[in-house]
Amino acid sequence: MQSSDIEEYAKRLGADVFGVADLDLIRDYPVEPPGLLDSFTRGITVGVRLNDGIFDGLPETRPLYGRQYQVANDRLDQIAFELARFIEKSGYRALPIPASKVLKEMHWRSFISHKAIARAAGVGWIGKSLLLITREHGPRIRMASILTDMPLETGQPVKRRCGRCRECVDNCIVNAISDSEFEDYPVREEVFDVDRCAEKLQEFASDPDIGFMVCGICIKVCPWGKRKKESG
Repeated sequence: MQSSDIEEYAKRLGADVFGVADLDLIRDYPVEPPGLLDSFTRGITVGVRLNDGIFDGLPETRPLYGRQYQVANDRLDQIAFELARFIEKSGYRALPIPASKVLKEMHWRSFISHKAIARAAGVGWIGKSLLLITREHGPRIRMASILTDMPLETGQPVKRRCGRCRECVDNCIVNAISDSEFEDYPVREEVFDVDRCAEKLQEFASDPDIGFMVCGICIKVCPWGKRKKESG
């Protein structure tokens, strides 16, 4: 079975984004549990694009964003679940990683970084906001991952294309983003104030009208996310 077969199935399940990463590129990244990657050689990334109207209308549409965030995560978890079953039926190991799950001992991290897998797969690059930026969708996506030992063909990391753009830096409502220069996946705390961001997200999550840790301003202002809409 080839990567194209898995991609075709993922697209049938509803994925807008697909890629395969060589996990050797990210074995130094934090994971939980520590041996999470030991049995696997590939990381599959799947993503769905979120609605432009949600981001274009922010901050007024933030309560709607909270609901769409939940819907997207549920869909991604279903796609990852079905892909993992498909791979296992082919005789290989597969482990789906949830789209959104913060672990209490990981300082606002999950089991593994979906963004790190997606970057290693060549799906996009890590922007100054530490969001994954894709050429087609910008940062207007949500992602999930599947770890596997299926010997799939992998993509290659792409160079960052943020250039001198400061839109996310200048528009962050809590000034959490630095105008930093980096090419690979950076040390998060050196370029981004995660605690300042998380504090604001928790405030939104406690709002009954929103109910989730979503903000979305850095996603809204990224020029790459606007390109498809404006060019269409």
